[in-house]
Amino acid sequence: MALISKKKAPFRINNQLRRYLHKYNREHAMNISYQDLLRYENAIVLYDKNGLDTLWETVFYSPSDQEEVYESLKQIYADLKTDGNEEVIKHLVIDRVDYCTYGNTHPFRIRIVNRVNDNFDYFYIKIADASRVYGLELEHILSPNRINYVTYDNTLVEEHIAGIPGDAFLKQDLEKDLESPIRLAKEFVKFNERCLVQLLGDMHSANFVIITNPDFEEIYYRIRPIDFDQQCYEGKKSVYMPQYFKQNNSLIELGMKYMTPESVWQYQIEERSMIASRLKSESQRVSDLMTVMSKDDIAPEENIVQLKTELAKHYNDDRFLACKTMGEIVWNSLELVMRH
Repeated sequence: MALISKKKAPFRINNQLRRYLHKYNREHAMNISYQDLLRYENAIVLYDKNGLDTLWETVFYSPSDQEEVYESLKQIYADLKTDGNEEVIKHLVIDRVDYCTYGNTHPFRIRIVNRVNDNFDYFYIKIADASRVYGLELEHILSPNRINYVTYDNTLVEEHIAGIPGDAFLKQDLEKDLESPIRLAKEFVKFNERCLVQLLGDMHSANFVIITNPDFEEIYYRIRPIDFDQQCYEGKKSVYMPQYFKQNNSLIELGMKYMTPESVWQYQIEERSMIASRLKSESQRVSDLMTVMSKDDIAPEENIVQLKTELAKHYNDDRFLACKTMGEIVWNSLELVMRH
């Protein structure tokens, strides 16, 4: 069973990573920071449509600060979505600012509304954590998904990833309620493989969303991670394999019913081939990222030793044993995909 016993502290973005973020247009100056948003005056509990506590609070700023805060948030949204083009935010208003009272990062969630058509979107402001930035970059480069985020100093801004929360989705009877359960089982195998290759940990059902895409004959599924705090931090290999989290058991049972070991192996090879293709097309960017990551201190020494030992045994590849940092372990994992 994959277990995480200790709360992970955030790691600061070092100068080398900052230069990488500048080079790839992830760094934008901001008029407001995460710490500034903490200076709210009042807060009320936010309930969902069923009257249940969401564990978020809606926060309120003083009248003298609110206009400045909201205008700065609109500018951040423009940086996130359109590289700073303010034309897109003329009809937007900040509807609500929520503060998360649980978890490691205590993020702010901003709801922004278009006054013309009442359409709305969300984005998140968090403490900048190097582990999370590496996870976002690897997901952007190596997965089928693209992610918008920007950083500045100690602040990280992320776009909202739309989808059905995994824990809510898995409460239904997957065999009876889904049109194509075998396609969901296939997607989970591929998702499990991506997490292991990228060493993205803690992917239990509350940390990913499921997206349904109807085709003219079938329903297709995509599983997308929404939490990147546990990027190559823990020492246990099982933490990087969603199949070992009990919260995902219904997906495991689905796969055991509809898939054979041969088909599982086929989908694993397919996913690794796709990752290899993305590595080739983004070779310079991956090289730049790995050069920085391999020198960064983002995990305790004992975690590094445990993980490289377990991966060396898992892959029967002693090259992992020569790794000295978590970044080097990730780099070796990616090179292994390319070699095979």
